[in-house]
Amino acid sequence: MWHQTEVTQILNIRYPIIQAPMAGSTTPELVAAVSNQGGLGSIGAGYYTPETLRRDIEDTQALTDKPFAVNLFVPEYNEVTFTQIEHMKEILAPYHEALGITPDDPAVSRDDTFLRLIDIIIESNVKICSFTFGIPDTEVIKKLKQAGMTLIGCATTVEEAVINAQAGMDMVVVQGFEAGAHRGSFLKNPLHSTVGTMALVPQATDAVDIPVIAAGGIMDGRGIYASLILGADAAQLGTAFLTTKESAAPDIHKNVILAAEEADTVLTTVFSGKYARGIRNDFIEDISVYEDDILPYPFQNQMTKRMRSEAAKAGRSDLLHLWSGQGVRLARDGEAAELFRELVEEVNKIAGNESYHK
Repeated sequence: MWHQTEVTQILNIRYPIIQAPMAGSTTPELVAAVSNQGGLGSIGAGYYTPETLRRDIEDTQALTDKPFAVNLFVPEYNEVTFTQIEHMKEILAPYHEALGITPDDPAVSRDDTFLRLIDIIIESNVKICSFTFGIPDTEVIKKLKQAGMTLIGCATTVEEAVINAQAGMDMVVVQGFEAGAHRGSFLKNPLHSTVGTMALVPQATDAVDIPVIAAGGIMDGRGIYASLILGADAAQLGTAFLTTKESAAPDIHKNVILAAEEADTVLTTVFSGKYARGIRNDFIEDISVYEDDILPYPFQNQMTKRMRSEAAKAGRSDLLHLWSGQGVRLARDGEAAELFRELVEEVNKIAGNESYHK
């Protein structure tokens, strides 16, 4: 049976379908809907405070008794100068003025938020934790393993997948160039790891002994089944769930995706300082001329955060980060549970098994 894989056995889920941990767009309702249908829901906690994470875990646990994951961003430490910050303020000033807001200064000091989030995951008895933008240090991995945690890494090249396996990850998401938003590149600039999902997955499965989860451009049953045929033990879908009712993405964002075409997405650093795939808009076009002035992540992300929040409230898609993968023509508008059932039915038809039982 197509849905019986090493990933489903390890994670104790019924179907090898994972809802991508889209930071800023997941909700307890979305995560629980996917998990209740037999997949793996994921809380995107990359930008969370400890208080927010604890609340979302508790709310998710109130909605499902099935397994779900929490995803964290491995901390990155880049340098920025006061002069660079002031210059970016000047560049962004017209947009802030148009929205009637004052930007926040980015936080340049390091803190212990990541370690506090780790503690909350353990205390909350969550048993699956995934990581983006690198691999935690050995002490964190050891601590999570001692708590009985299953760990999921992320890779955009075969080399990154191998390093995940060597570091002790139990499985690895192998993320193709088609993926929306930020990919989990950590060894090279994302522009130097531009391998598509169909090419990357079989090479990664040949190179590592841990299960591989395919991601990037997967939007329907055909993509899920193709991933399994290529050697993956599960498929992870992000953009497909981004347009569901339970997603926290603003309606303007969802509507743009539903109306978009496959050539409308572009890689850009203007919103966050890190390359991410989104639908091209005026802000991307305008700020791209200042490519050399973009602050490194996470400082650029902090500088544009309030602008993006206000743009969403005002329905200004021209100023909003419209993260999306390349499979936009396949996006659907509906509830997450309904989408999940459709995905399973599509794979069943391809696999020659018409039955679907919740």
